[in-house]
Amino acid sequence: MKIKAVKLYEGGSFTEEFVFGGENKSDGRKEVTYPGSLQNYLIDTGSEVILVDTGLPSETPFKGYTKILDYVPALEALGYKPEQVSKILVTHKHPDHTGELRAFPNAKIYIGPEDADALKLTGENIIRCEYTDGAYKNFPESQKIAEGVWFIKARGHTNGNSIVIAENDGLYYMMHGDVTYVDAALHANKLSIVFEDLKAARETLDRVREFIRNNPTVYLSTHTPEGVANLEGKIIMKLD
Repeated sequence: MKIKAVKLYEGGSFTEEFVFGGENKSDGRKEVTYPGSLQNYLIDTGSEVILVDTGLPSETPFKGYTKILDYVPALEALGYKPEQVSKILVTHKHPDHTGELRAFPNAKIYIGPEDADALKLTGENIIRCEYTDGAYKNFPESQKIAEGVWFIKARGHTNGNSIVIAENDGLYYMMHGDVTYVDAALHANKLSIVFEDLKAARETLDRVREFIRNNPTVYLSTHTPEGVANLEGKIIMKLD
C-alpha cells in the first residue's frame, strides 16, 4: 500500500481564535497564527486507487493561499490518471473537499448520508454509507472499503462527517478532513469554531484522541502542512 498527499495550496494561515475557539469564548488571540495549506490524500492499495476528498473546484479561488496545482493536475503529478480511480471517500460535504468529484464520473463515491443529501448527490455511483461493518477499534460504526482501509462515522464538523483510516506496515494513517485544522488543536484538545453538532464534534475528537493514544497513528490533516510532514516522515502522533 502507498499513501500520498495530493498537494493543492500552501501559504495560508489560521488564527488561534479560529482553530481553538469552538467550545469557549474567544480570548482575543487573533494575533496568534498557525500555517495553513490544502492537501488531500490518495491510497494506492496495489489493486485500486482510492481518493480521500477532491479539493476545491478548479475555478474557485482560495483567498490568502498560493495555488500549487488544481486537483486533477496534482493527481497526475503523482503519476495517476482520473480513470484509474475506483473509489472516492468523502470526509464531508464542504467544497474544499468535494470540489472535483465531477472529474471522476465512473468512481464510486462514499459519503455520509446526511452530507449526500445536503449536496443533493444522485446517481448509481453515489454510495450513501450506512457503516454496516460494526465497530472499528473504539469507533462504533465503520465500513470496510478495501483490505486495510476503513471509512468511519465521525459526526460533528458536519452531520455526515467521516474519517478514513488505512493500516499499513503496523501504522494507522488517519485521514480526517477537519476534526482539527492544525495539530496544535489536537494536542490542546480544542475544537475549531466550525461544526454542525457541537456535542458530536466533542465525542469525535475524544474518540480520535483515545485511538491515537492506543494505536501508532500518523495523523493526516487537510489544512496544515504538518499533515504532509507527518506522512512523509511517518511521524507517529504523541499526545502526552
